[in-house]
Amino acid sequence: MNENLFASFTTPTMMGLPIVMLIIMFPSILFPSPNRLINNRLISLQQWLLQLISKQMLAIHNRKGQTWALMLMSLILFIGSTNLLGLLPHSFTPTTQLSMNLGMAIPLWAGTVIMGFRHKTKMSLAHFLPQGTPLPLIPMLVIIETISLFIQPMALAVRLTANITAGHLLIHLIGGATLALMNISPSVALITFIILTLLTILEFAVALIQAYVFTLLVSLYLHDNT
Repeated sequence: MNENLFASFTTPTMMGLPIVMLIIMFPSILFPSPNRLINNRLISLQQWLLQLISKQMLAIHNRKGQTWALMLMSLILFIGSTNLLGLLPHSFTPTTQLSMNLGMAIPLWAGTVIMGFRHKTKMSLAHFLPQGTPLPLIPMLVIIETISLFIQPMALAVRLTANITAGHLLIHLIGGATLALMNISPSVALITFIILTLLTILEFAVALIQAYVFTLLVSLYLHDNT
C-alpha cells in the first residue's frame, strides 16, 4: 500500500534508456499479415472484425474520405491492442501518456482540417460564421469557433488519457485494498475481490470502446472536411 500510486504510469527504462518505443511497436506482432490460402480462426476473426468496423465507419464517407481507410483501421487496432496489453500485470500503457495521445490526435486532426481547407475552402470558412449572425456578434463568434476548432485534438487526447488512467487507478486502489483486507477481514476482502473482477471486465470493455470512440471522432472530423 506504500507503493507510489502513479508508479505504473512512469516511462519504463532498461539500462537507463527508455523502452517505450519497443512497447509501442509490440502490438504489431499480434496482427500478422496472412500468407496462406486458407487462414486460421484467429486471422479470420480479425479480418471479419476489421471488415465490420470499416464498413460502419466508411459508410458516411465519399471517395476522398475512403482513402483514409487504412489509417483509421491501423489507428483503432493500435489503440485497442495497446489498451488491452496495458491491463496485464506489471505492464505499461502508452495511452496513459497525454504527450503520446496528443502526438496521435494533432497530426490526424491537422490532416483533416488541411484537407477541408484545400478541397472545401468556402464551406470550411463558413463554419466560423453561421448564417444569419447579427453584425455585432460576428467578431465574438469567429473567436469562439476558432477556439472550438483548436480544442478538438486536445479533447481527443484528454478523453483517451483520462478514461484509461482512471480505470488503472481504480484497479490499483481496489487491488491494494483487497490485499490489505485479506488478513483483517476475509469476507470483506472477498467482496472487494469480486468488485475488482467486475471492474477488470469493465476495463476490458472501456479499452475497446475508447479505441473505437477515438477513431470514430477522427472519422467524423474527416467527414466534415471532405
